[in-house]
Amino acid sequence: MATDRPSAEGSKLADQVPARPFSQINSPLDTFGLYLRLLSIQIRSQLQYRVAYLIQLFTTGLITVFEFGSLALVFERFGSIQGWSLGEVAFLYGLVEISFGLMDLFFSGFDPGRFSQHVRLGTFDQLLLRPVSITVQVLGSELVLRRIGRVFVGAVILASALGMLEIHWTPVKIAFLPTIVASMFAFFGGLFIIGATITFWTVESVEVMNIFTYGGGMLISYPMHIYPDWIRRFFTFVLPAIFLNYYPALFILDKPDPLNFPDFAPLLAPAAGSLVLLISLGFWRFGIRHYKSTGS
Repeated sequence: MATDRPSAEGSKLADQVPARPFSQINSPLDTFGLYLRLLSIQIRSQLQYRVAYLIQLFTTGLITVFEFGSLALVFERFGSIQGWSLGEVAFLYGLVEISFGLMDLFFSGFDPGRFSQHVRLGTFDQLLLRPVSITVQVLGSELVLRRIGRVFVGAVILASALGMLEIHWTPVKIAFLPTIVASMFAFFGGLFIIGATITFWTVESVEVMNIFTYGGGMLISYPMHIYPDWIRRFFTFVLPAIFLNYYPALFILDKPDPLNFPDFAPLLAPAAGSLVLLISLGFWRFGIRHYKSTGS
């Protein structure tokens, strides 16, 4: 759960955007250009103190190393988890760390804990007054660079897993690998947006959303068939997380499906991720239409 606040330097830099009046930003290309400039401000502000940034980057990556290290110790003791080796679980784990780390990097503005501060303090009202996409403004309001440490460690874990496994690679499997990352990126980004939207009514962030975001990321880092039936059903028919990592992994690793889903189940990852993101954006628009300022 992130509780970072924008630095004073970042706030000063933010006052410089945009370089031209908002009224002149009226095309998709202009909006995208504004988004890139907002991100550049975040990068410049966080790199003002490079030593502090490098320490944060290192510690963020180190946390992931310790978490995966504890998992590796379990395999050292038991050898496997219901037929899955360390390399196979590391494959799942690495993909989740890369996807969630990238999402947490670019969707930090929608982190419910951080976004609720804007609702509580009334600063969200300022964004509504600008004739620019509110979604783009929120996306560009935060870019927590230290999340790169998590992405890097995830990539190392995934590379190590690929080194431990003998995978029969095909062009389809190679192309499908980044699709898995993109699907999970959209899925968790959608959950962040839903959590942020809920704060329009609750003001404070709802902790239960962390079960589905941070907890969901941890859950799909392991083979889904190890969980009780009710958990699998929930993350299949309510939140389709089972199709994002587990079934694509079965496809790439050529492992049998113990749950006997249809053969096309691994191909549902893009649909599952896109569906959650589209629903979240619809809910976000609904929340904005019914938003009432706290008056702070």
